[in-house]
Amino acid sequence: MVPINSAHRDFQDPRSLEASLSAADPSVRLKAALAAGTHPDLGLVATLVARCAVEPDFFVRDMLTWALTRFPSEVTVPGLLAELRSERAQGRSQALHTLSKIADGSTWPAITRSLLRDADDEVARSAWRAAVVLVPDAERKALAEELVGQLGRGDRTVQLSLSRALVALEDVVEPALQPGLASEDPVVAAHARATEMLLRDPDAGFNSVLDEARRIVALGPDGIR
Repeated sequence: MVPINSAHRDFQDPRSLEASLSAADPSVRLKAALAAGTHPDLGLVATLVARCAVEPDFFVRDMLTWALTRFPSEVTVPGLLAELRSERAQGRSQALHTLSKIADGSTWPAITRSLLRDADDEVARSAWRAAVVLVPDAERKALAEELVGQLGRGDRTVQLSLSRALVALEDVVEPALQPGLASEDPVVAAHARATEMLLRDPDAGFNSVLDEARRIVALGPDGIR
């Protein structure tokens, strides 16, 4: 971790800090993002949001998100909501991720069905994570049903993200899983069963429960001894 005092000392001029957020060296960008969050300057919010959409380094993106959480939500949220309509998938994904960290419940209506079903897996995964943080109690059942509609999507990483989001919804999930469990699509049925197993044992490894679920679905009820 970059020492906070050192980061601030290097970027006392906001113009220097803003320029450093797009420096070639990722360590410089990381320091700049740290300094931006350590001593928030309202004039930098738009730059931070915009940088999230193009920043190639995971650790810098994470620091940019942290920096944005240090500003008042009434300042950051409007720009993040606008970014949800960005043509850049990373812009949408990072805005969703940051909104989940700010956890302002008033932003729930912005988590639309189109974001939850976004064609880009990273955007969809971020939308699922944000949704389970922001969803009001009255909407949890509907959210579970919406997410269940995407069972079987993507590779194991994507499926794990969806299962974790569903498990986070707790008591409303088991009834919502029933159509998936009964699906004639073996990929959907296995993913539903693996999610059900995780719901009952959240500490279980996803790879092992998915493999077990696939075995059960392949054998059918008459083939299990």
